[in-house]
Amino acid sequence: MSTLRERNMVAAKVAIQACALQLFAKQGYSNTTVEQIARAAEVSPSTFFRYFKTKEAVALYDGIDPIIVEAFVRQSPDIAPIRAMRNAVNELNNALTTERKELELQRFALLNSIPVLRNKSFGEMAASIDALAGIIAQRAQKDPSSIAIRNLAGAIVGVMVAVLQEAYKQPSMAIFEGAMDAALAQLEEQLK
Repeated sequence: MSTLRERNMVAAKVAIQACALQLFAKQGYSNTTVEQIARAAEVSPSTFFRYFKTKEAVALYDGIDPIIVEAFVRQSPDIAPIRAMRNAVNELNNALTTERKELELQRFALLNSIPVLRNKSFGEMAASIDALAGIIAQRAQKDPSSIAIRNLAGAIVGVMVAVLQEAYKQPSMAIFEGAMDAALAQLEEQLK
């Protein structure tokens, strides 16, 4: 479970990101400066840089992944990994406010509209395979470099990336209303 400090850091990052996304929508990504974002978020530029190294980083920040990981880790080790991920995704979807979901949809639209951001976003998802493999391996008390563990982590992340690709193209609440779960359920069924 995350500490109060970690939760406060995530809340600050999400608040700064929300201001940035509003500015990007209003005046365009390339026309928005870090100083404008800091002013809108009512923080100093140095505080902005404490949370984000660049303007690009504020757009790419995914505050949802740590929540899913935390929910996944909380699942009982006797629950199969795909089912555990489905449970984690559903827990997340139920916990997110409408405002937070709308913020993510804004972020998806931005990432889709700026090719360099979209490419970096999907590029960063490759690191998710390593992280998920480590968690699955720990749950199963196996070696995270095992090809079986890496294949499973890759399949789960691959399904999630495929759903996100569609969400980037046409942001809609469907991603929070079962699209991810349905895709993971299909994977679960195919791997039986």
